[in-house]
Amino acid sequence: MDATILPLDVPARHLYRIPEAMRLLSMSRSVIYEQLRAGRLFSVKEGRARLIPAIAIKQYVDQLISEAEVTGYGQTA
Repeated sequence: MDATILPLDVPARHLYRIPEAMRLLSMSRSVIYEQLRAGRLFSVKEGRARLIPAIAIKQYVDQLISEAEVTGYGQTA
């Protein structure tokens, strides 16, 4: 049985506010901002709003998956 994890496509919007990104990534507000500060998640500003591009969410998820594969998580024996 193949245990390959396939990422789901991000919905068809281009920009997400922080609360929306929190729901998409199942992460708390503080974790989202921690990832932004660490440079692992990319964002843009429009006026006073901090927005996360859909492509940045996809890249972040892909990065998490590749890190899991490197460390051996998600692999079956």
